[in-house]
Amino acid sequence: MLLKALVYYDLLDVQYAIAVAACVRDSWPVLILAPSSLRLHWASTIQQWLNIPPSDIVVVFSQMAGSNRSGFTILSSNSKGGIHLDGLFNIISYDLVAKLENILVASDFKVVIADESHFLKNGQAKRTTASLPVIKKAQYAILLTGTPAMSRPIELFKQLEALYPTVYRKVFDYGERYCKGGVFGTYQGASNHEELHNLMKATVMIRRLKKDVLCQLPMKRRQQVFLELTDKDMKQIRCLFRELEVVKGKITACKSEEEVKSLKLVQKNLINKIYTDSAEAKIPAVLDYLGTIIEADCKFIIFAHHQPMIEAIHQFLLKKKVGCIRIDGTTPATARQALVNDFQEKDAIKAAVLSIKAGGVGLTLTAASTVIFAELSWTPGDLIQAEDRTHRIGQVSSVNIYYLLANDTVDDIIWDVVQHKLENLGQMLDGQENALEVSSSQEVKSPMKKKTLDPVQQGSPGKQKTLDSFLMKRCNDMDDPEDQSKLKYPRKM
Repeated sequence: MLLKALVYYDLLDVQYAIAVAACVRDSWPVLILAPSSLRLHWASTIQQWLNIPPSDIVVVFSQMAGSNRSGFTILSSNSKGGIHLDGLFNIISYDLVAKLENILVASDFKVVIADESHFLKNGQAKRTTASLPVIKKAQYAILLTGTPAMSRPIELFKQLEALYPTVYRKVFDYGERYCKGGVFGTYQGASNHEELHNLMKATVMIRRLKKDVLCQLPMKRRQQVFLELTDKDMKQIRCLFRELEVVKGKITACKSEEEVKSLKLVQKNLINKIYTDSAEAKIPAVLDYLGTIIEADCKFIIFAHHQPMIEAIHQFLLKKKVGCIRIDGTTPATARQALVNDFQEKDAIKAAVLSIKAGGVGLTLTAASTVIFAELSWTPGDLIQAEDRTHRIGQVSSVNIYYLLANDTVDDIIWDVVQHKLENLGQMLDGQENALEVSSSQEVKSPMKKKTLDPVQQGSPGKQKTLDSFLMKRCNDMDDPEDQSKLKYPRKM
């Protein structure tokens, strides 16, 4: 019997993969590919659910670091004599796959699990080219992810090829059929959504929704909070937007393809500069808002992207003597779970300051029911995954999510980009357009007032069910940060 599947789920599904692996025990040992921050989480969960000796669980790190109280077999990929993956379960990070490629292929694992498989979206990346032969050789392969494509259909191809190469054979054929329409680059668009959705369902995709398997999960409520920025904070951003309008005008008038390409690069750099400067301009208003959250004396999570914003929030909380943890790209993978445990178990730890990338995947932070986004991400999958750090198994309270937005900043651009990507992904992955819209009658009378959206009640008709509906109102044809800067649907206040 062959089993190869892309499991697209809305909740933590490590247990699902472990259960499947347990059913094919005769084909062990098992290889698990995972983000570096999730290696020890996988090891702990395997030991808990299968009750096998911890010494039979091999975890590979790039170098020996930290303590190993759980008794797992810890190996270093830098060992001069090489390493032997002889555990019943062998866990390595995507970052190390290329380095250990020869060992992995020679080991001939029949059971392979790839967690957060969207890490394989880039066909040119070393971890992708090294992982695919290992997955293809396996008799049983499970790719797990809550967001198989973060932005566009082309990101699915390598995952599909790994599981079913006889159907998904050539990126050219796949791209011409399902990835047309992009403006900036080959195969950056989306086409024939319904056909691709049906093809994936018929071949490899298993979709597990919260509303189907975990209907008792509390509701999720999203709110927009419009921040008021001072003229001083906005001065630089306004200058950049004026430059952007000039460049856009030049692109429209330009007749040379080479010159258009050069101007679009300038446009992209300007938007990236606006992204960075918008974060710094929002800092005073974000900290002012956090003061009201602190007064509520509740546990909360706050996400940001840029280091200046993360650092400002962290220092503000320390200054206010608020117990907090911080997880960003500089936090060692071996330290992250201990920080999560502190947040979950210690009443004195009130806040978790997380980067959207590093803290948005694989962590369970159900001790909090308040989530704040100080910044937006260009990638809708990042926002959805970050939201669900609290909205998952173990949550007993309604989850309140606050998006802190500022008009006339990069938030205006990202809002449109995220919507367009979500619309395409919804059609492709769930087979339907997302038609629910935020009511245009809900206006904010003051910049610091909240705009409350319909609560998300899983499985409840007429309620907002996904982030798609939250963002649909401002949909336009933008595909990437560099795509457009002029809003098609101005956000009302």
